[in-house]
Amino acid sequence: MGSELTAPAWIDTPKGHDVGFNLKARGRVVRATALSGAGALLLGLSGCSQDLTDQFARVGLPTSASDRSHYIGDLWVGAWIASGVIGLFVLGLIFYAMFFFRRRPGNEVPRQTKYHLPMELLYTLVPLLIIGVLFFYTVHAQNGVLAKVESPSHTINVVGQKWSWTFNYMESGNPAVGADVHEIGTIEKIPDLYLPVGESVRFNLTSADVIHSFWVPSFYFKLDVIPSHPNSFDMTPTIEGTFDGKCAELCGTYHSAMIFKVHVVSQDAYNTYLKGLAEKGQIGERKAPVGANSALPAPSEEPEK
Repeated sequence: MGSELTAPAWIDTPKGHDVGFNLKARGRVVRATALSGAGALLLGLSGCSQDLTDQFARVGLPTSASDRSHYIGDLWVGAWIASGVIGLFVLGLIFYAMFFFRRRPGNEVPRQTKYHLPMELLYTLVPLLIIGVLFFYTVHAQNGVLAKVESPSHTINVVGQKWSWTFNYMESGNPAVGADVHEIGTIEKIPDLYLPVGESVRFNLTSADVIHSFWVPSFYFKLDVIPSHPNSFDMTPTIEGTFDGKCAELCGTYHSAMIFKVHVVSQDAYNTYLKGLAEKGQIGERKAPVGANSALPAPSEEPEK
């Protein structure tokens, strides 16, 4: 004997109304709530600050502060666009296969195909084309970032040591300073790196012990600091401000302490800061130990047994 169909306990059915009526009413409430939520989201997005909007346009990158930043910035944004196009293309193929090759009445198994030459060419040539295009733009960005200035206005010799940084300002030829000066950071004291806005700077990087990596996120660039293998790069700060710098290579126990502050200031403020270092007696260049930047000796031959 069949039993009468009743509404679930969570549906409150008033007298004179059936279950279907309540479900329709709830559906209208859900749709109204969804539309209200979507409207609130759009209103919130429209009220975003200009800085947040600009960050969306940069796909999460910080504000650029270097004349070389646009190379990496263009590559980053372009890679996201390419990834989005490829993702949509792949999703299109998936949905195409799901719809046109779905199970149909009287045909439980789709027609089997082999040696489909156009498809084989597609999934062979398209990945090669994608890799080739990305490789081309990567090399272009790399060459732009690493291009050297013929005569940089300033030279700073950077030494990475466990676990901080030493900045040597080679300004003996600068009449406003008149000497090479330095600042040595420690775990307890975060060092400051001062740069003049609009002036080209050459960074010469050496390590006193292990591999470090010199990284200022707002410059969109980092370069390894390797024992026995000095590296260098040129750049020009473009905006004044204070930026974070850090080591981007896991270098030991206190790797997280290898941070520094970058201050991009006017030329006068730059010279004033360096003269202050000279007045404190921080004159001359502090170099990494010679042994740290020399090739390791060849292993001795094992004696015959």
